[in-house]
Amino acid sequence: MELVFDGHNDVLLRLWRNHKAGGDPVAEFASGTSEGHIDGPRARKGGLAGGFCAIYIPSGDLVLAEPDAQGHYNTPLAAPLDYYPSLTIALEKAAIAVRLDRAGAWRLCRSTADIRKAMADGVFAAVMHMEGCEPLDANLDNLDVFYAAGLRSLGPVWSRHNIFGHGVPFAFPMSPDTALGLTDLGFELVKQCNRLGIVIDLSHITEKGFWDVAKTSTMPLVASHSNAHALTPVARNLTDRQMDAIKESGGIAGLNYAVTMLREDARDDGATPLSDMVRHINYMVERMGIDHVGLGSDFDGATVPREIRDAAGNQNLVAALKTEGYADEDVAKLCRENWLRVMATTWHE
Repeated sequence: MELVFDGHNDVLLRLWRNHKAGGDPVAEFASGTSEGHIDGPRARKGGLAGGFCAIYIPSGDLVLAEPDAQGHYNTPLAAPLDYYPSLTIALEKAAIAVRLDRAGAWRLCRSTADIRKAMADGVFAAVMHMEGCEPLDANLDNLDVFYAAGLRSLGPVWSRHNIFGHGVPFAFPMSPDTALGLTDLGFELVKQCNRLGIVIDLSHITEKGFWDVAKTSTMPLVASHSNAHALTPVARNLTDRQMDAIKESGGIAGLNYAVTMLREDARDDGATPLSDMVRHINYMVERMGIDHVGLGSDFDGATVPREIRDAAGNQNLVAALKTEGYADEDVAKLCRENWLRVMATTWHE
């Protein structure tokens, strides 16, 4: 079985919602559930050995706009969020991550040595990520606190604007060049992430924001869950020029399993074949090289192909890559080794 380290998932969102409704997040993850995509038993079955687990602040009931007769859609950006409610939710989700670690349901990792040890021990290696930095204050005083709690990756924005920068909408077809980029506070956030050793995730930021980070950061560029815009021109996917910059920086882009970012028609249809996933990986590998592509499932945050279904189905993608002709060494790079290399560089190891 090929072990997979996942560049992005939203399991903390599901656990948090169920906890708010009276559920026990430790029992749900440790013992398993029929809901969503990730829990301990399904992760072990599918070789999902760990991943970046997002602290994401929900934007109400945002849903994709209905496609028009040509299949096109443009969902309005979610409204900006207030700081204090966002901070409260972030702390609640961080607390769930810590409780899972304390109970042994997963292991909260702060280094690649931690990740490899957890993998060797058969324990899910969770890395705390923040998707949209609404929980951070303008002075960045609490960034160090989140870092001490285990935060090792963040995306300055989700698909909405905040005090740090501007996000792209969920829209098809559309360029990622939709709005301004980083604010002055956003540039400072990038510098502080470089100081601490925090991955800066560019998956939801505008194209201008991408280039703002590229000219400011001293670390590899990362798009944790984004695909090829040339194949599926949604605003969330990466242009060829962006992929070139990721390669040049020594960074990585993680294949997003979301069907809306895989299909040529960008429809939210679970009947999307594995061949669409392989098609995007082939394109990204051809453009960036085998050392700069990984996996970033978006489990628990999107519709994924039925042939994957959930974390237990990861080996179906592994099998498809081997059938496509990828050598064992290259599959290992795509599944985990490229992520571990980029993390080691960014985390000052």
